Amino acid sequence: MSNINQIQEELATKVMEALDSIRPFLNKDGGDIELVDVQGTTVIVRLLGHCSSCGISSSTMKLGVENTIKQFAPEIETVINIE
Repeated sequence: MSNINQIQEELATKVMEALDSIRPFLNKDGGDIELVDVQGTTVIVRLLGHCSSCGISSSTMKLGVENTIKQFAPEIETVINIE
């Protein structure tokens, strides 16, 4: 495995740990989150269930998801939610 692949794999693991830490809060409101991809310093996620259509999903993304991911993986610069 190349060094770059190993770094990306370690980064994806950190992001998954971050998502696992906030998943119970999303599940409590009938939602969930899925990691779609990690591309360099950008994380792509998909909000699922009630979170996908919730009126405050942008706040959930910024205050909950993005901040938590950056705590676990400070090298992440951008978090994008796709539908």
